[in-house]
Amino acid sequence: MPEFPVLLLGNPELNRVSKAVDRSELGEVVELVGNLRDTLNAFRARHGVGLAIAAPQIGVFKRVVYIHVTAPIVLINPVVEPLGDEKLETWENCLSFPDLFVKVKRHKACVLTYRDLNWREIQVSLTGGMSILVQHECDHLNGVLSVSRAVDGRSFCLASERRFIRQSALNPWSSTRLAESTGG
Repeated sequence: MPEFPVLLLGNPELNRVSKAVDRSELGEVVELVGNLRDTLNAFRARHGVGLAIAAPQIGVFKRVVYIHVTAPIVLINPVVEPLGDEKLETWENCLSFPDLFVKVKRHKACVLTYRDLNWREIQVSLTGGMSILVQHECDHLNGVLSVSRAVDGRSFCLASERRFIRQSALNPWSSTRLAESTGG
């Protein structure tokens, strides 16, 4: 499947809210997931980074996220609910602004509910890096970019200057895995 261009920071389309996927659209979602996978893989080949991509980043305004940390996971119509009030401060980057890091605060833990490609409902509890990653990707579905969540006016760093950021702050997800449990 072809690689699609990633919409970049400044493109007003990134601020659009995505529509829910209907079960009747699963055939189209399978093709979309292939496009997301190929686009993420091409981005990784060029930039050496990239863990996930949301459908709006390639101009498809449906509530679909493709994640590949240790294995591919597809989130259809994901809903994120914070678990507790504790937040982590972390530096995020994004396929839509690959040369920029933004310091944001995200919930340390959350509950993620979504449908898979077989339309099964899945619910998982996430902490640390996977919680942060899922919150970032679900923000895309709501037309929200992490630049609008910056902690303050000094919360921006060019990728070329990331040596000034603590390495652990750049990789909060490195030892976290998405463990699935089937919900109702």
